Amino acid sequence: MAELSNQLMAFTVLAYLAAMVCYAAEYAFGKRSHIGRAAARPARQLVGAGGPPPAVVEDVAPSATADRPERDRSAMIGAIAIGLNVLALLLHLGALGTRAVAAGRMPWGNMYEFILSVSVVGSIAWLAVLSRKPGIRHLGLFVTLTMVVLLGANGLIAYTPVGPLVPALNSYWYLIHVSTIILSSGILLFGAVPAAAFLIRTRYDEGKRRFPYTLGKRSPAAETLERLTFRLHAFAFPLFTFGALIAGPLWAEASWGRYWGWDPKEVWAFISWIVYACYLHARATPSVKRTTATWLALLGFATMLMNLFGVNLFFEGLHSYANAG
Repeated sequence: MAELSNQLMAFTVLAYLAAMVCYAAEYAFGKRSHIGRAAARPARQLVGAGGPPPAVVEDVAPSATADRPERDRSAMIGAIAIGLNVLALLLHLGALGTRAVAAGRMPWGNMYEFILSVSVVGSIAWLAVLSRKPGIRHLGLFVTLTMVVLLGANGLIAYTPVGPLVPALNSYWYLIHVSTIILSSGILLFGAVPAAAFLIRTRYDEGKRRFPYTLGKRSPAAETLERLTFRLHAFAFPLFTFGALIAGPLWAEASWGRYWGWDPKEVWAFISWIVYACYLHARATPSVKRTTATWLALLGFATMLMNLFGVNLFFEGLHSYANAG
């Protein structure tokens, strides 16, 4: 089962990569894209120096008949991308499930398993939102890119063979605390995607035409992205609060005889909580620009990455389970 989990994980990354390529193809060559429109324009006539003056060729919108194959091709590529995305999620769940069977426990016992679980929550959240809002499909390029990078880094940096839990994790709080942290962290990590897309789209709408703002051309409307960012964070923040600041200290008191000990993991969880609280406060304050508030959400994402990777790899503490079985 452990070997099957590893094989499924490799296929998961490949499936996310294939979905990313299809999302990118639709993003770049779809009917509404800059490249797609440029390809549809009639070529300008080239004449020699002694020939007649070149005629001015107007950009004429393609006819409805010419549009239909382009729309069908774009829709087909988008449907293939979503299908591959669903396949990647199923493989992702399979890798997580077989890991749990091999370990004989919930697969949250070390850094590798934790990131595997957090990323699967983010992937589920993305497809759930996509089913409700098909117009945001172009965000799939950035979601799958995040998945490929996160899972690739997880496999290269944090992989740990299957083994029993360390004694400190043998508690009923293991299920309560870790499950809420995984659920909230997965949604918060996914929430960084529309946050970044909102900032890019806003700058594009302001007239910025250099990279990366040109990516905003195909993004959903800025208001849609900003509203989605807020809703995801508003849903996940109370869960994160319970997991990090209530269930966590209660488990710490039961295991170590103190509620809070300024362990590196505790410190960075508290930093993440403060940053996300500042984001929600700024978002609810009319005098604060939405772009300013959204930068706070991305800062929170950076602190979450630090908590996922940096604390386990670079700090020693009671939560340092990067190599725990």
